[in-house]
Amino acid sequence: MQRLFQAFAAALLIAQAPVSVAADPIRTGAEHCVVNVRSNDTLNLRAGPGTGHRILSRLAHTQCGIIVTGACAGSWCPAEGGHNAGWLHRHYIASVSAPIHCLGSLAHPNSVALRAWPAGSSRVLAKLPSGSCEVALLPYATRGWQKIRQDGWEGWVRQSDLSHESSRAR
Repeated sequence: MQRLFQAFAAALLIAQAPVSVAADPIRTGAEHCVVNVRSNDTLNLRAGPGTGHRILSRLAHTQCGIIVTGACAGSWCPAEGGHNAGWLHRHYIASVSAPIHCLGSLAHPNSVALRAWPAGSSRVLAKLPSGSCEVALLPYATRGWQKIRQDGWEGWVRQSDLSHESSRAR
């Protein structure tokens, strides 16, 4: 019982630990995610470029699907998040990579474990085929783990299980 409690406590600490991300580059027309916001906080989508403008909606910690719709004006970028269009501060958004990465595991050559949290003891969400490509990197990484998206799945893999697609022999 104590081991279960320790594993739960460790997962909770990992989940609430802020993962600071270099938010640049911002890419017009690309998908972005909320970064550099504490797990119990939100990012304000505002009616104009600045904190003096009305809040249109609040975007959750680690929310993705935000599209930057035009050139940034200083530190503020026009964006669509959910059902609203407004402005976000560039420090709090980071783009999702193009799906140009592949999976490969030396430890388990047939599959890569996609995990719910960035820990080897975390629940396995899926076993993704080793050698499969078109993996997008979400802008979250911590202690040797990277959050990814592939074929509708989102979760954490070891960074050592990733490679850049163009560097692979075809």
